[in-house]
Amino acid sequence: MKPFAFITLLFFTIQHHSALSQEIELVYNSETLQIEQISPNTFVHISYLNTDDFGKVSCNGMIVINDGEALVFDTPANEEASAELLDWLENDQQTSVKGVVATHFHWDCLGGLNEFHAKGIPSYASYKTIKLAKTAGYPTPENGFKKKMKLQAGTTTVINKFLGEGHTKDNFVAYVSSDHVLFGGCMIKELGAGNGYLGDANVAAWSSTVRKVKTTFPETAIVIPGHGKIGGIELLDYTEEMFRGKD
Repeated sequence: MKPFAFITLLFFTIQHHSALSQEIELVYNSETLQIEQISPNTFVHISYLNTDDFGKVSCNGMIVINDGEALVFDTPANEEASAELLDWLENDQQTSVKGVVATHFHWDCLGGLNEFHAKGIPSYASYKTIKLAKTAGYPTPENGFKKKMKLQAGTTTVINKFLGEGHTKDNFVAYVSSDHVLFGGCMIKELGAGNGYLGDANVAAWSSTVRKVKTTFPETAIVIPGHGKIGGIELLDYTEEMFRGKD
């Protein structure tokens, strides 16, 4: 390897490691909801879904807070935890919740959506997600987009982009450009995870979709999977490898 290329690779490796080594701070904790701050503007909310096939499953969502405004990506898994989250945002953090985004149509993304709607908070998803949620009889996001949508929390921009099928036909990712944080949702696996639920998956397309995520957001330093521990770009590599050869 040429010296310049090695130095460049080393720099980005250090950058990614540095971002992940920043102390994760638990800022809220109850039996039904945890909230962790992982970067200056970005938080992870963790709630729990009882499933027939996998038992009690922890579910991740993302919160972006800046200049007194907040965006929520995937609701907590139920209305009780969603009400807790909104109470924390509005009363503890003194923020105005500008919107909630569902990154695909499964219950662990929008099970608490009615709590947001009851407060008049706008909800967003892809047109595919809206159609699939309506067909499933689930709470349904109100505002749709086709391929890409930008949202603002204060001066912080979040890019929502559909890059292909994988865990579901409608799964998309959300990228916080200022913090280099990618919310991969259930399309992205934590290290060591198995296949999980594949009932609505496009296994053949999954690996190539993750490759597109990597090339679209090359400055990603922190990755939030739909379930389990956050990490760096190794989560993208792990997920891509898991489904490679099935495309």
